[in-house]
Amino acid sequence: MNHRTAAPLPPVTLDDVRGAQKMLSGVARVTAVEGSRRLSQLVGSPVHFKCENLQRTGSFKLRGAYVRIAGLLPEQRAAGVVAASAGNHAQGVALASALLGVHATVFMPKGAPLPKISATRDYGAEVRLHGQVVDETLAAAQEYAAATGAVFIHPFDHPDIIAGQGTVGLEILEQCPEVGTIVVGVGGGGLAAGIAVAVKSLRPDVRIVGVQAEGAAAYPPSLAAGHPVAIEHPVTMADGIKVGRPGDVPFGIVADLVDEVRTVTEDQLSTALLLCLERAKLVVEPAGASPVAALLGDPGVFEGPVVAVLSGGNVDPLLLQRILRHGLAAQGRYLAVRVRLTDRPGALAALLGVLSVVDANVLDVSHVRTDPRLGLTEAEVELHLETKGPEHCAEVGRALRDAGYTVIG
Repeated sequence: MNHRTAAPLPPVTLDDVRGAQKMLSGVARVTAVEGSRRLSQLVGSPVHFKCENLQRTGSFKLRGAYVRIAGLLPEQRAAGVVAASAGNHAQGVALASALLGVHATVFMPKGAPLPKISATRDYGAEVRLHGQVVDETLAAAQEYAAATGAVFIHPFDHPDIIAGQGTVGLEILEQCPEVGTIVVGVGGGGLAAGIAVAVKSLRPDVRIVGVQAEGAAAYPPSLAAGHPVAIEHPVTMADGIKVGRPGDVPFGIVADLVDEVRTVTEDQLSTALLLCLERAKLVVEPAGASPVAALLGDPGVFEGPVVAVLSGGNVDPLLLQRILRHGLAAQGRYLAVRVRLTDRPGALAALLGVLSVVDANVLDVSHVRTDPRLGLTEAEVELHLETKGPEHCAEVGRALRDAGYTVIG
C-alpha cells in the first residue's frame, strides 16, 4: 500500500487484506452472521446472511475507504480527498475522512436521495451536487482533483479499496468456517474481488458466486471478452451495483478467482428485498438483496453452507415503498386493475360487492370520467387490491369478468 511511485498498481494479496483487517480494528464493525430458516429450507442446506447492512454508514464501503485514505502520505492527506457517489461510497469516504482528520469533498448527482445527501454531510464531508447521472458527477470530481491536488478516492478500482473490502471474507471464514459457497453482489467488483482474494487464499475449495442485475450486467460480456467491456445505459433499481464497466484492478481478480457471475431480474430483486424485511427483519437495499435474489431464482445450484453478503441497507424510503409494492405484485399479493363501468349511482358499490365476495381487500380507488376513450355514460375505476397470491389474482379477474365488467389491466 505504498503511494510514493507511479509504478503499476500491485495485485492484492492475503497479506494486504490481513493488514487492512488490523487497520480497521476498532473502526469497522465485525458484522453479524445470521441464519435464514426460509432460505435454508429452500436451498436444502444452511444459509446465512453476512449483515454488512448493519455496518457503520450502512454498507461495507467504509472498510475500503478507510484503508485507502489511511494509506495516504501526510502531504496527500493535507490536500484532502474527493469522491463521486450517489450514496454508499459517499458516506464511507465521509466517515473515514472524519475519523482520520482529512477534509473530504464528495460530488453527488443532483437527483441523489435526500437521506443519502444528508447522511454524507452529517458524517462531515462537503457535498457538491453536480450532474444528473453518476458519470457526470464522476467527471466533475476528477476535474476537482486535477485542479486542487485532492486525492481522488475511487469506489472500487484500487488495491487498497479491494484489500479493505476483503476483510469481509476473513470475517466470514472466522464466523462460518464450514462455508461452502459465498454469494455476493457485483457492481464494479471491489467487494467480490476482495472477498475472493481473502477466501481463495485460505480456502480454495469455497465457491464464490457474483451476482449482477440483469439490466446492468457488465461482467458476463467482459469475462467472455477477457477484458473490461462497457455497457451503455445500465438500468436497474439496484443503484449500488449499477456500474457500466468493471474496474481494471478488480476485473483481473474476479476473472481469476470468482467461480461464476449470475444475473437476476428486477422482480427477483424486489422479492428478495421483501423476504429480507418480512422473514429476517433486515432492511436491505436492492443491491444488498441481490445474493438473496440469486438464491431464490435458482436455489438448487448452491452448495452449502451458503453465506449471502447483504452488502448495504441504505435505501431511500420512497424507493423502498415502490420496491415493496413491486415485490408484493411479483408474488401476487398486490394487484392493480382498471375496470370500465356505467357511470350511475350505486355502480361503484356493486363493483366493490363483487370484490368483497372474492375476499380482495381494496387499498385505493380512483375514478376517471373525462377520458376521450370513454362514452358519455361510462367511467373507469382504477383499483389497488391486496390479494393472496397468483391464484387469487386470477380469481379476482374471473369474478369481475363474470359480473360483466370490462377489465382493462
